[in-house]
Amino acid sequence: MLITIAKFFHLMSLVVWIGSIIFFSFFGAPSIFKVLDRSLAGDVVGSIFPKYWMIGYVCSSIALGTLLFLRKSGAENTTARIILLSVMLVTVFFSGMVVGTKARTIKVEMRATEDVVMKELIHKDFIRMHGISMMMNLAVFIMGVVVIFNMAYYIKM
Repeated sequence: MLITIAKFFHLMSLVVWIGSIIFFSFFGAPSIFKVLDRSLAGDVVGSIFPKYWMIGYVCSSIALGTLLFLRKSGAENTTARIILLSVMLVTVFFSGMVVGTKARTIKVEMRATEDVVMKELIHKDFIRMHGISMMMNLAVFIMGVVVIFNMAYYIKM
């Protein structure tokens, strides 16, 4: 029964995590930017990001923890999935705690600056951080799809 519970939480954490990436990246954020002006949309999305990353922090920890438990108990034996989930966990924590924090700081600095030339330089730095964040998000999404496919491939029905 404990193995079944661990499998449930493992699968549920992946479904919630990858599902949130799909919803936010392909539906939520684009819709917000389509309906609201750019500045307000940025504020709304900026308000969502801490919660978005928290989903990643919690779900990646649960997914990796349950997989390690399942492997130790002999129910699962997939080193590839452990490696992918480890990389995903590190990536989501780095994205939220380092890149996201830097982007928020840059955004505040950009709004506080009156100098047009300085504002443009700060904006370029923000665009760079945003690009890094998007690439990390895409990488986590792709690895997550691979992990889920790997699970589906090895499921015994």
